Order: sequence, then C-alpha cells, then structure tokens
Amino acid sequence: MKITTDRANFLKPLGHVQSVVERRNTIPILSNVILRTDENNLSLAATDMDIDILENIECYVNSPGSLTVTAHILYDIVRKLPEGSEITIEFENGIATLTSNKSKFSLPVLPVEDYPELANENFNTSFEIEVESLRRLIDSTRFAISLEETRYYLNGIFFHQLDHNLLAVATDGHRLARASMPLPNGAELLKGVIVPRKAINEIRKLIEDFDNDKVAKIFFSETRIKVELGKTAITSKLIDGNFPDYSKVIPEQNHNIMLIDNQKFSESVDRVSTIFADKSRSVTLNLSKNLLMLQANSPDTGSASDEIEVDYSGEELSIGFNSRYLLDLCSQIGQGETIIAFKDGSSPALVKTPNDKDILFVLMPMRV
Repeated sequence: MKITTDRANFLKPLGHVQSVVERRNTIPILSNVILRTDENNLSLAATDMDIDILENIECYVNSPGSLTVTAHILYDIVRKLPEGSEITIEFENGIATLTSNKSKFSLPVLPVEDYPELANENFNTSFEIEVESLRRLIDSTRFAISLEETRYYLNGIFFHQLDHNLLAVATDGHRLARASMPLPNGAELLKGVIVPRKAINEIRKLIEDFDNDKVAKIFFSETRIKVELGKTAITSKLIDGNFPDYSKVIPEQNHNIMLIDNQKFSESVDRVSTIFADKSRSVTLNLSKNLLMLQANSPDTGSASDEIEVDYSGEELSIGFNSRYLLDLCSQIGQGETIIAFKDGSSPALVKTPNDKDILFVLMPMRV
C-alpha cells in the first residue's frame, strides 16, 4: 500500500476518527485506526466497540492496500507537520512509514485481520435533518446529561416524538433541558431512544466542520443510531434503558414570573459566587417588586450580595440554586432576556426565553 495526500485533506478526517479511540485500551488493536484504499479513495475507520466512525477522502493511490496504525500517534504527527505539506504513507514488508518534506516516521502496525468488523445493521427508521437544527437540539440539552454511571439511563439525550414534534431531553435529576422542532419527514416511526453522551459529543464535533445549511441523515434501529454527514458516518449503540417520565417534573403552576437580562444575571451570579471555592454551593435569590437580591454565604470565605433591577410583580420569595447550574443555564441562553417562573421558595423553577418557545429548562432548588 502506498498513498499520497496533503496535510489539510488528511488532518480533519483523521481528527474525527482518532477522537473515538480511547487513549487507554486493554485491547491493543482498538488503539489503532484502519486505513483502506479503493481506487482514488482512502477510508479511515475506528471503533471502541460502542461507537464506530468511518470517513472517506480522496487521495492519490500509488498502490492499493490496508494497514492499521496507532491513531493518536498518527494524528499528532500529521498535526505537527507544516501547513501545505504533502504526505506519503507506505506499507511494505510489514513496515509502515510516513514521509513529508524531510521528515520520516516509522509507525507500529498490527494485523488488519485482527481489526474488529464495523457494525453492519439494518436501520428501520431514517430521516434527514438540517445540521443547524441538529446542532440546536444537542447544544440546548447536552449540558444536563447525567454523569452518574449508576443511573445509566440518564447518561444521554432522549430523542422521541410528541404532537408532531421531535424532542430532545436530558436531565441529571437536578436540572432538565428540553428542545423541540417540527417532526422531520420519515421520523414518524421513531420510538423513544437514548443516545449516549460520548456519541452525542462525537456527533457535535463532526457538526463543527459542516455548514448550517447542510443536511444530516439520521438512521435508527432497535439498538443503534447512525449519523451521516458528508462522507463521514458515526454509528453508536443506544442506551438500553427506560428514560423517566420527565413531563411530571415540568411545573405548570409557576405564576411568579421574573423577566431579567440574561447577561446581567450571569454576571451577578458569577460575582457573588466568587467567594465559593466550590461552585456547586447555593446562591439565594431574594425577589421583591422589580428587584432581585442575590446572596452567597460561606462559613470559610465570607459572604456576598448583589442587586439587579428586574421585571417582577409576583410574591416576595427566597429560593436557592446551585450557582454552577445557574451559570450553565445562562451560558446556554446567551444574549437577550430570560424568563424564570417560580411557584414558591421550595419548588422547581421553569426557565424559558421570550424568543424561543421550543426550548425550556427546569431547575431544582437547594435548601437556603
């Protein structure tokens, strides 16, 4: 096997593929990327046995063949080569070499026949979705994915349909994020599926390199999801579990409505939480007519308070929230105004924005 390509053509797809590979592997072959040639095409593939990725690029094939090399070493070599470099990879007599300009590397290889076969699944549901819509569903919810492995069914985003909409939901039990969009054609057969966190993050990385007006193809089976973007396909196992009935925690009787500038709110929360070494400590919101006072207290590092003018005419109340969760929410919302609806000082708060009715958040309070 011998191929020639340029650094720019090779680096980006190699970056996608190597990110799937775990740096610590008990099975040596899973540390490798497999390269295969077909006429003037090079395919790169990797798997961690839960997620497969396959990407195709055009290159000059001097002689066809295949090999496996250590993914992270290959990526780091290509990344460190000068821009505009031409790269030649050759595999002959059991030795793989990469040459570029005056640089030459000998790379460790493992037998191609030892590499596991990528998943070959029959997908019974498929539809197309604009890349920007997929980006929005992921970005609006993935921050709320649980990191607690014992509650594995919360370790991903729950995609399902409801009232002719496609919904994405994530929760860690302390906060919940839900985003929706009109149901794409072909998604009518979609059952509720939980896409794991690592797959979500890999899909999101892939989206970065595609224009918003492009279309992604989504395929589902009973056990897997496949996402195709351009010449790249990511296939992942789904989480085998039942997502809880999240609708029960979305409050409907929160009549105390606060309208606040999101940037000012974020800056205020950040200021008062400066006294915390641990950002998971509680910040208390004290609400009265058109005024919000934020307070933070720490027995070790002191106390802080701040006041902001807000649009509020509801009952006076005090409620505490995890300061990190508040900052995460503000980061998701970005510029503009935020609507926070309260029932009382001990019930979940409902967070929305005036400009996007399709996204909502629920935040559980902490004891003040």
